[in-house]
Amino acid sequence: EESVVMWCGAAAAAALGLAAAWLLGRGFEPRARLLSAAQLGRYRGANGQPGLYLALLGRIFDVERGRKHYGPGGAYSGFAGRDATRAFATGDFTPTGLVDDVSGLSPGELLAVQSWLSFYSNNYDAVGKLVGRFYDENGAPTEALRQAEAAIEEALKLKAESEQRKQQFPPCNSEWSSATGSRFWCSRQSGGVNRDWTGVPRKLFQPGSKGSHCVCVRTAGPPWGQPATSQHSDRGDLDNPHLQEYEGCPPLAQQCVLKA
Repeated sequence: EESVVMWCGAAAAAALGLAAAWLLGRGFEPRARLLSAAQLGRYRGANGQPGLYLALLGRIFDVERGRKHYGPGGAYSGFAGRDATRAFATGDFTPTGLVDDVSGLSPGELLAVQSWLSFYSNNYDAVGKLVGRFYDENGAPTEALRQAEAAIEEALKLKAESEQRKQQFPPCNSEWSSATGSRFWCSRQSGGVNRDWTGVPRKLFQPGSKGSHCVCVRTAGPPWGQPATSQHSDRGDLDNPHLQEYEGCPPLAQQCVLKA
């Protein structure tokens, strides 16, 4: 079955610039073949048609080897013979959703587009460009494509920053019951972040957000991002201004219990 391997974690941050450049098509030069929307519409894989193509961000891919998915009667046949980039992000397979307009998509949805572009680039042959929203009649990128690429690069940047924050402040373990209330605690694997320290629970307030969530905070060593050789208070990230202690919880306790 078709599957998408999402590109994430520390490797995403480390290779952000290189991957963005490759995935977003700088140097993407398939055979110099340009198709109009009407011409692409003839490639839906039906009897008598010349092939089975789909387009994503204006790049055209030959998906014949995925005929059971994209051919007539397949679960994703709506993608064939057109550029339906928006639907790859939203999951809206109706006629209004199977379009190439990516304006207003969230960073997460843009990352879905990027992931699908990576998937098709790795698994199918690129055969040309679709003249329209993303490429002009000479095959040159349009302003719409440049804007989409810039938005995806920004989404990749935000994702890398989010992964970095998760390494600095891994989420707590938590549970709640009507009898005992809420319990937050830290371990060396909490939040799915394997590390060599445990940390203590704190409320983390994100700038621009009214709410908070529980994270585990290092209690020793230099603050995040500072070298171990620098002068510091040996309190880890306890003095970070975006953190707040849980009321009634000992400052260095590895778990906090908040009564119901």
